[in-house]
Amino acid sequence: MAFDGITIANITKELNDTLTGSRIYKIAQPENDELLLTLKTTDGGQRRLLLSASASLPLTYLTESNKPSPMTAPGFCMLLRKHLQNGRITKITQPGLERILQIHVEHLDEMGDLCQKTLIVELMGKHSNIIFVNEQNMIIDSIKHISGMVSSVREVLPGRDYFIPLTQEKDDPLSASLTLFKQRITSKSMPIYKAIYSSYTGLSPVISQEICVRAGIDGDISTAAFTESPEGEAMISNLYQAFEQIMDQVRKGLFAPVIVYENGSPKEFASIPLLSYQGSDSQSFASISALLEQYYAEKNQISRIRQKSVDLRKIVQTALERNIKKYDLQLRQMQDTEKKDKYRIYGELLNAYGYNVSPGSKSMEALNYYTNEMITIPLDPLLSPSENAKKYFDKYGKLKRTYEALSTLTLQVKEEIDHLESIQTALDIALLEEDLTQIKEELIESGYIRRKGGSKKVKITSKPFHYISSDGFHIYVGKNNYQNDELTFKFASGNDWWFHAKGIPGSHVILKTEGKELPDRAFEEAAKLAAYYSKGREQEKIEIDYLEKKNVKKPNGSKPGFVVYYTNYSMMIDSNISDIKQIHD
Repeated sequence: MAFDGITIANITKELNDTLTGSRIYKIAQPENDELLLTLKTTDGGQRRLLLSASASLPLTYLTESNKPSPMTAPGFCMLLRKHLQNGRITKITQPGLERILQIHVEHLDEMGDLCQKTLIVELMGKHSNIIFVNEQNMIIDSIKHISGMVSSVREVLPGRDYFIPLTQEKDDPLSASLTLFKQRITSKSMPIYKAIYSSYTGLSPVISQEICVRAGIDGDISTAAFTESPEGEAMISNLYQAFEQIMDQVRKGLFAPVIVYENGSPKEFASIPLLSYQGSDSQSFASISALLEQYYAEKNQISRIRQKSVDLRKIVQTALERNIKKYDLQLRQMQDTEKKDKYRIYGELLNAYGYNVSPGSKSMEALNYYTNEMITIPLDPLLSPSENAKKYFDKYGKLKRTYEALSTLTLQVKEEIDHLESIQTALDIALLEEDLTQIKEELIESGYIRRKGGSKKVKITSKPFHYISSDGFHIYVGKNNYQNDELTFKFASGNDWWFHAKGIPGSHVILKTEGKELPDRAFEEAAKLAAYYSKGREQEKIEIDYLEKKNVKKPNGSKPGFVVYYTNYSMMIDSNISDIKQIHD
């Protein structure tokens, strides 16, 4: 989610608690729209503060990481060094609940006089900027220059007065009252959650939905529900109480940063607990900076892997579509061969009873001795009964040969489809570049990608996922078909338990017994992992097959990851693995 006013209030408090009184030691501009301040704190320590005005990802947080800077510092960076180098941060403020951070700095000018300057970070999506102003609120310079040609609302240029643009005539939520709240919400005809964030600054759609959840109201219903009735008055009162509860947390600085995960990926973050995601996997943080650094690092990693897997996905998807078309055509041809037995019976009956047929007849009626029913056999009047019989036997022979060929071909194509779908699932599971390397190697060895001339097989460093059950038993999950084979047939011992989603692509999961009796909970957790790491992870419940590994077999010449088994247990399970501890080997 984008930065909202509550997140910035959390950052403001953290920076005030951490940086007030610290001195600006270094100023760097690693990107065109980004600053990195190195600060000496009052306790003798050192902190780094990242300020980004990126249109796609504006953010601000404390970080331990350094970033390389250009050999020649940009003009804005040089200006800040001139004015703010060794300056002392006196306070950090946020106007209302605006998405604006103001870093107030005092420093000595050329004459040795004490001066006050402010570095303003506006975190407003594509309108984000970092603006440097003097005591009179006049703009000295900014990281982005905005002329009147670009914006008719406000110019951001040296010499212009700085002011906060009107936020679509929204109110400050920190100073709301029940009367004004009711007036604002009921004056709009739209879903309730949308009416909240369109009426007040600094509130995101996620927080607006959270207010509705805390009030026990469906945020998607229309504001028309607030009628002049006791029920409507009670609803608006409950909504305001939930709204005011969150605003009171912000005023008191009672923040509890949290990331909500969905299918192992970060979905949302907030500075307050999100009851609207109750039951979802989440991680709490003591510091909003630590949250932001982890959230965007994970987001960037997932985005980067998705980007790097685009070419592989395209290759797999193209091959899959081609094989599915081929399979559908073969199935239609197989349906046509169902007539073969009818033609054989026609031929047999004509040989048996054809002597009764008059020359030039167009049909013959005969008793089908297989069903004891009369049937009519179409005839070519220009052919004799024996010639008609031969014609039907020829059709039967052709369709029989087609059926036998298609029986083999459809089996091969279906195996290829299953194999490609399993690779698709592996691409969805992949989290690291080395995971993609192993999948690419499988595609090369399967003939979908040509190995570049003279290049050798790459070293595989990707490892299976490793979890530990609540009762201390080790569980391993293959990330792709090669790892599935490795786990099942080389790593697992005969009495270990093997799990797999029934009838759909997914990972092989091995539950190590170590010669001990396993509790039911260990079976359930291994099954949940098999459900999560399968194509059916979005389903509410998934059927999982499980059996001792010694009963799992791999047919000779079969595709990577393909196995057979004939005796197994099954269970229906969900794919929630939030309570299962992962081990990072």
